[in-house]
Amino acid sequence: MAKSLVIVESPAKAKTINKFLGARYVVKASMGHVRDLPTKTLAVDVERNFKPEYKVVPGREKVLTELKKAAKAAESIYLAADPDREGEAICWHLAQELKAAKKPVHRVTFNEITKRAVQEAFEHPMHIDQRKVDAQQARRILDRLVGYKISPLLWEKVRRGISAGRVQSVALRLVVDREREVRAFVPTEYWSITARCARPDGSGPEFPARLLRVAGEKVQIPSQAAAEALLAELTPLREAFRVSALVKKQKRRNPVPPFTTSKLQQEAARKLRFPARKTMQVAQQLYEGIELDGGEAMGLITYMRTDSTRVSPEAQGEGRDYIARRYGAEFLPERPPVYRSGQGAQEAHEAIRPTSVLREPSQVASGLTRDQLALYTLIWNRFVASQMRPALFDATTVDIAAGRMLFRATGQHMTFAGFMQVYVEGHDEPAGGRAGEPREAEAEEDDEEHALPPLAEGELVACRALTPLQHFTQPPPRYTEASLVKELEELGIGRPSTYAAILSVIQNRDYAVKAEGKFRPTELGEIVTDLLIEGFPRILDPGFTAQMETKLDEIEEGTADWLEAMQTFYAAFTRWLEKAQQKMKNVKAMEEPTDQVCEKCGRTMVIKWGRFGKFLACSGYPDCKNTKELSGNGNGEPAAGTNGQGTTVGEGQPCENCGKPMVLKRGRFGPFLACSGYPECRTVVRVSRKAAQLPPEPTNETCEACGAPMVIRTGRFGRFISCSSYPKCKTVKPIPIGVNCPKCGAALSERRSKRGRTFYGCTAYPKCDFTLWNRPVPEACPTCHAPFLLEKRLKAGLTLQCATEGCKYKRLVEAPAPTGAMPSEAMAKSN
Repeated sequence: MAKSLVIVESPAKAKTINKFLGARYVVKASMGHVRDLPTKTLAVDVERNFKPEYKVVPGREKVLTELKKAAKAAESIYLAADPDREGEAICWHLAQELKAAKKPVHRVTFNEITKRAVQEAFEHPMHIDQRKVDAQQARRILDRLVGYKISPLLWEKVRRGISAGRVQSVALRLVVDREREVRAFVPTEYWSITARCARPDGSGPEFPARLLRVAGEKVQIPSQAAAEALLAELTPLREAFRVSALVKKQKRRNPVPPFTTSKLQQEAARKLRFPARKTMQVAQQLYEGIELDGGEAMGLITYMRTDSTRVSPEAQGEGRDYIARRYGAEFLPERPPVYRSGQGAQEAHEAIRPTSVLREPSQVASGLTRDQLALYTLIWNRFVASQMRPALFDATTVDIAAGRMLFRATGQHMTFAGFMQVYVEGHDEPAGGRAGEPREAEAEEDDEEHALPPLAEGELVACRALTPLQHFTQPPPRYTEASLVKELEELGIGRPSTYAAILSVIQNRDYAVKAEGKFRPTELGEIVTDLLIEGFPRILDPGFTAQMETKLDEIEEGTADWLEAMQTFYAAFTRWLEKAQQKMKNVKAMEEPTDQVCEKCGRTMVIKWGRFGKFLACSGYPDCKNTKELSGNGNGEPAAGTNGQGTTVGEGQPCENCGKPMVLKRGRFGPFLACSGYPECRTVVRVSRKAAQLPPEPTNETCEACGAPMVIRTGRFGRFISCSSYPKCKTVKPIPIGVNCPKCGAALSERRSKRGRTFYGCTAYPKCDFTLWNRPVPEACPTCHAPFLLEKRLKAGLTLQCATEGCKYKRLVEAPAPTGAMPSEAMAKSN
């Protein structure tokens, strides 16, 4: 008896499904798309209703031959690609290629790869959804027209090999615009005054109260003089601090919905430090099937490309039973919660959730890799928490009057953990904070309770100290992967399946780099963005891009015609293209004069733009063809660039492996930094030509080797001291921070990890490997007399804590701003 042929995209998915279907089916993988638009031509005939010219993907010929052979021998064909536009397009292309077999073709979809879901899908086969195919084809043709029509123009005006994209260029514009906001930002000084208060009898904890109002008006303290004037007025009133108002209320914190694709990418970036592409790769593995102990293979999560928060009634029922049994009936809401999806969400899909809540992370851990377990745990915890009751807090707000001054203190105490028993959502990176402080330190213990002693209205309060603090407003934060994905989603740019690709493309094209986890545009990225905004303002408009995404959704829903949409777009696009070809400025032809002299002919050198970015060339070209590498600042200082993580790299910095200075060299793939200890040490670091070298900072030290002044430079792993006569003298040493290593007695210095996170390590490394993530402060612990304290930023404010295990000394040195007061500490920089 002939068997039915089942075609999926990947071998892993085929292996899992094959175990569910039995002997009547043969399951094979297409390895993704078997047909696509060829890369070397436009492959879209705009004169014949935008007819695409599909070709077999190079390398898929053998796969397609095997599928055709299997189709001829099969009774029928089942196409089981993923349940989205991309999957529908894969199925359509397969159906077109397998027409010659003349066998019935069925479409099956399932939201999870479990035995129940797969068998149910095969019991109710469908037809290919042509509307989804049209929507995907329209997207593909739109992207091809924009990319293949604009990119050659950029090659002509800037350099060969660069590209433009309908969505990627808009994402790059967001990064460029944010960078320019940061550069244009002018910090404003302001001050705060915090009172350290307690009950007069000393019972209960001390607590901070921040000056909120003066004579009924919100306090504004613009300068040190203004702060000192207020302190002078407050000092005689320290014995007259009295509670003027006390408000207690119950606060609810509601659970967050289960993951959509964008929320999963954001949370994995915050909590797991996963780039968006890695998140999707690991999620794909969990979806397609993992072989657990005992040889059982199954998908552990539902389909991971979705913008819906819907959960099936069966999954909710299983989750509620589990919560009642595991945590108790008090954690179970009266009705299953319903979460509202974003506008345009495909409600036929479900949210990302575990295929069975009964498969706890600990039960499947032995069959998963470290990354798979981390992501599965995140998804499992989020889903379980989404089905639980809200967390409850008793919140207290205390206003304390002192003359015409009003201070405010807040406290909260959790009375019911609710969903927070299982999961607490990560936080977006604050807009500011202390310079150089790691993000983890700011977010650490963010849900810590803030205790207040028992107080009553009219009661006196002891003021133990008054502390003025200087702050500066901070610029908007540069985008991280999490915040850029969030911005794209909120603006309606791209769709769940495209976010990871967008972030990868703008980095792979050298348009943006990541420094300390934040996107910064390169010089090339800014030039390309400016040219595209000038030549194609509509295409670079986020609103227009969002409208195009909406139009694609309408095509899928059947309310718009894809051909009509293409004709409307292309009619306008051709006008924009003609205008840009005439008016776009030619960066290649631009020259920037310098005061450097050509050593070959004596003429002045000029800065030009070439294939590898800016370079110095003789103004006498073509009579003199002298060129040379442009230094980081254009004036002969040591060259610098960025490594793979986007961190600044400079000549002369110490090698991370042996400590010898790094030197700039040039290879077939461009400049790179190599250890001067080669061949004994083979450390190399790829650098980008676009990043600018920070100018060296002078010091009061002189070089022990040659007597020249020592300067502070910034390198891949942070700031360091080196000889100003580099490269003649290659003396380098770390910058001590005034605290000695408790392990060996050598000085500690501030460093940066390969991922850009600040830490503090022993200068005797590699002999001593002592490190700290929190900044050590040279102040002895008053309780155990340890030589230093650790600086931590908690929700309660900036604290100093003892580093000794078992010692519980903790002191608040800077309280957060209360609601309605000056900008919060997350938005301010202490001086």
